[in-house]
Amino acid sequence: MAPVAPRSGDAIFASVEHVNAELFTLTYGAIVRQLLTDLEEVEEVNKQLDQMGYNIGVRLIDEFLAKSNVSRCVDFKETADVIAKVGFKMFLGVGASVTNWDADGTCCSIVLGDNPLVDFVELPDTCQGLYYCNILSGVVRGALEMVSMKTEVTWVRDMLRGDDAFELQVKLLKQVPEEYPYKDDE
Repeated sequence: MAPVAPRSGDAIFASVEHVNAELFTLTYGAIVRQLLTDLEEVEEVNKQLDQMGYNIGVRLIDEFLAKSNVSRCVDFKETADVIAKVGFKMFLGVGASVTNWDADGTCCSIVLGDNPLVDFVELPDTCQGLYYCNILSGVVRGALEMVSMKTEVTWVRDMLRGDDAFELQVKLLKQVPEEYPYKDDE
């Protein structure tokens, strides 16, 4: 049987069950609001959103690999490209581009074409330090860790803070060698 070709983000997005976008956006907003109420410190909310995203990413990578038919990426550049063009399209319905590569090929920016999480959102003055979409950085970090890439993911630009785009910086800290639970020769 011939190998199955990888599917594009558009094809996968069209074939999966969807949640109403407004319901998704408003539910996420309610979660952020509740975290702000419970934790009171904006920096703690940023950490909690990142951790929530990390936990989601750890689980989401399985669904991504199962539905996208993407084979093992050769390097970090290819991985970033797959995240931007297939991953964001598959799960959020938005396109993204990869830019600003460093000379080593270990750091890049993923610029989102749109961000459905921020519909209906305006940050009050008391929340100017909040990275409202920090859950996305955690998702990317968690998913990459499950495919043996230890990364640091941070927001560089955020339209809720007055910037002209939503830009995540993804930095590869180290490629973790795969470990097998047993030896084949025993």
